[in-house]
Amino acid sequence: MSKTNSRKWIVWGVAGIYLVILLRLTVLRPGMLSHPLFSNGNINLVPFTGYIRLLQAHAYSYFVYLFGGNIFWFIPFGALLPYLTGRPRSIPGSIGAGFIFSLFIETAQYVFGTGVSELDDLILNALGAMIGFLLYRAVCRYRQRRQDKQINGGGDVR
Repeated sequence: MSKTNSRKWIVWGVAGIYLVILLRLTVLRPGMLSHPLFSNGNINLVPFTGYIRLLQAHAYSYFVYLFGGNIFWFIPFGALLPYLTGRPRSIPGSIGAGFIFSLFIETAQYVFGTGVSELDDLILNALGAMIGFLLYRAVCRYRQRRQDKQINGGGDVR
């Protein structure tokens, strides 16, 4: 197996572990099947009201945990998706992919009653996917510049 193929398999493994952890944190929670489907779910369609309440209550650490976590946990998604699939190749594509995957999670939370399905989660998760995509693209550009320098002799051409 070539070095590139083995690297791709490793990244697929990392992606699988990431998805299991993400789904465990968001949907696959204890008591998930202890009540009928659709019986325990909550939906909040007014963005950021929960965050505003946390700030008003001076619950800053919980605010940072929830707000930052919704962004942070989707950064790997935005970086892994283009590496493994070659798509998305654009910022709108990464936002859309993050939004769709987040919508899947929010829907599952509602169906299984394992969390509050919130519009702000969709927004922040899509933002995290976009940040991950931008980091992926920055790494690709850095590696390309490094490779170009090696091809051109590693020094400045004057």
